[in-house]
Amino acid sequence: MQSLRWVFCILLVLSFFDMFSESLPQTTSQSQTPVCSEADRAALLSFKARILKDTTDSLSSWTGSDCCDGGWEGVQCNPATGRVTGLVLQRPDRDSSVYMKGTLSPSLASLQFLEVMVISGMKQIRGSIPETFSNLAHLTQLVLDDNYLEGNMPSSLGHLSLLQTLSLGGNRLKGQIPPNLGNLRNLQQLNLARNFLTGPIPTTFKNLHTLQSLDLSFNLLSGLIPDYEGQYPNFTFIDLSNNQLSGQIPISFFNLANMEDLSLSHNQLTGKIPDQIGELKSLRRLHLSANRFTGHIPISISRLQNLWYLNISQNGFSDPLPFTLSRGIPSLLSIDLSYNNLSLGAVPDWIRSKPLSDVHLAGCKLRGTLPRFTKPDALNSIDLSDNDFTDGLQSFFANMSTLQNVNLSNNHLRSDLSEIRLPDGLSSIDLRSNQLTGSLSRILNNPTGSFLEVIDVSGNQITGSIPEFSEGLKLKALIVASNKIAGQIPSSISNLVELEKFDISRNHIAGTIPTGLGLLVKLQWLDLSINGLTGKIPNSLLGIESLKHANFRANRLCGEIPQRRPFNIFPAVAYAHNLCLCGKPLPPCRGKK
Repeated sequence: MQSLRWVFCILLVLSFFDMFSESLPQTTSQSQTPVCSEADRAALLSFKARILKDTTDSLSSWTGSDCCDGGWEGVQCNPATGRVTGLVLQRPDRDSSVYMKGTLSPSLASLQFLEVMVISGMKQIRGSIPETFSNLAHLTQLVLDDNYLEGNMPSSLGHLSLLQTLSLGGNRLKGQIPPNLGNLRNLQQLNLARNFLTGPIPTTFKNLHTLQSLDLSFNLLSGLIPDYEGQYPNFTFIDLSNNQLSGQIPISFFNLANMEDLSLSHNQLTGKIPDQIGELKSLRRLHLSANRFTGHIPISISRLQNLWYLNISQNGFSDPLPFTLSRGIPSLLSIDLSYNNLSLGAVPDWIRSKPLSDVHLAGCKLRGTLPRFTKPDALNSIDLSDNDFTDGLQSFFANMSTLQNVNLSNNHLRSDLSEIRLPDGLSSIDLRSNQLTGSLSRILNNPTGSFLEVIDVSGNQITGSIPEFSEGLKLKALIVASNKIAGQIPSSISNLVELEKFDISRNHIAGTIPTGLGLLVKLQWLDLSINGLTGKIPNSLLGIESLKHANFRANRLCGEIPQRRPFNIFPAVAYAHNLCLCGKPLPPCRGKK
């Protein structure tokens, strides 16, 4: 999200350049063609030659002798000089079929007056970042996000003294971060997230005094968080999450008066949260989950008047919660205290009474009946799983008109599914491992069914049969394992065209496997094990090319296993304990060598 914001700013600047150039007097007559520099044109065509496949269709416009006539997509020029100043090629959407395949041409370094280079989201541009890019002395923006670039980061990028934005996230870069990047004294945005970078955060980063945004998340970085990172007066965004960083949070961090978003989650950080955290007056989002923090949540956290997102889950914080939270953090919308050493007993009144959108209190030793929220219409996501709630669900969802995700799994809830009215618009519901009874019909056939994408009611006492599925359902996961469901798999299962996971294992389902199951081409997980299914495994299932897991164990199936991938390479245990299945990976069928 942060990198998209940078690219938007870059495009805004380029649009301004376009408007400015249109307002200049046109001194060049139409007879003076081509306008664009021949050297720049040759450099661009060399890049095009290295792209072996372009389903974005952007480079098809690169024809003719004038690369500055506005017809070459993504190319920006200075109209007074005919030199290329901007190259902006972005994949237009998230469609995986839209990409460029090839490598980056070192000849792009011949664009001597290039100020902005954005080649982003192409997914299949491979190879290394050319060392020659260090010759682009006028470059202020270098954005190569979401490609497939490999190898080490060139240390020569530290020679680009005018660089303000360096964004290389979402590639396959490895090795350590070059210390030379500390020479980029004008750098404001640095994004190296989602790579395979190792080693420590360079000490030379202490020279980057103009830095405003730093994203090193989803790498393999280790060592301590440098204490000097608290010396940047302009910092508004730091994301060091999903690394292997250790030690404590440097006290200097809490001098960052302009800090709005701080994410240190999924590391190996230890110690307590210092009381000085209350000095981050501008802080809006705080992510500290999945570390090894201990002690109490500091009272000073209630002084964060602008904080709307707080996630300190999966740590070792202990009771009691600060009493000041009941009247502090007025902007809070989302809170996650899950999986600490908290014994809350009941959901605190200040949480129930606030107009929160997200309440996540999994594993907080809550008990008794489910809470009643004062502002239920504000709730978007609830996670009260892994607690000790009892009683029913009949009225819990009342007035939760905006609820999209709910997880009440691993409690002791007792309800008949037919008595539960789900909110309209609900997208995901997880009720596994409770004591629910009744049939699935009410959940799947009620008005909200057309919005549901994930249903998990496994590990209950549900009876009846699997109901018929109407067209238009958006289900991606249907998990009803370990219940007492009987009957057959309905042929209308073929209407669940978005289904990715289907698990009906450990029930009493009989009949044959419907051939229409093979129409679910997005299916990745299929578990039909420990039922009473008969007949053959239909060859129509070979149409599910994305299947990664299948289990037919302990049924009454017979006949030859479909003899193509992936079915003939699944482990033999996936077909064990049936009547007479044969063919790879089991022994060959009789009469076949």
